[in-house]
Amino acid sequence: MSADGLTYDTGALVAAERDDRIMWSLHRATLRRGLPPTVPAGVLAEGWRGGPQANLSRLLKGCDVEDLTKGQARAVGTLAARADHDDIVDVSVVEGAIRRHHAVVTSNATHIRKVADVAGADLTIHSV
Repeated sequence: MSADGLTYDTGALVAAERDDRIMWSLHRATLRRGLPPTVPAGVLAEGWRGGPQANLSRLLKGCDVEDLTKGQARAVGTLAARADHDDIVDVSVVEGAIRRHHAVVTSNATHIRKVADVAGADLTIHSV
């Protein structure tokens, strides 16, 4: 992994909860490098369904949950308009990954790639 860490999209959280081997392998490798993965707050809201979610809770213990600041919200809104993409969570994942020089873990690489291409970023995307 040439990026400085990982940013998780909602599909990554869902994969962790269903105990996906690839997801957990990526997560462990990142933690071994001393780089806690980032979960944007919108991703957590989209992926959290309450009730017993033991695997997701275990995953989140090793992650940094990033709040959406006013400045980031403006950057995300601008990029969403440029990309003509109305899923703010997807766009916030890309904006944050670019800013942090992270790779993205997602189950929807097409949407992430579309936004990254409009931003002019060559993101590494891991599909789960």
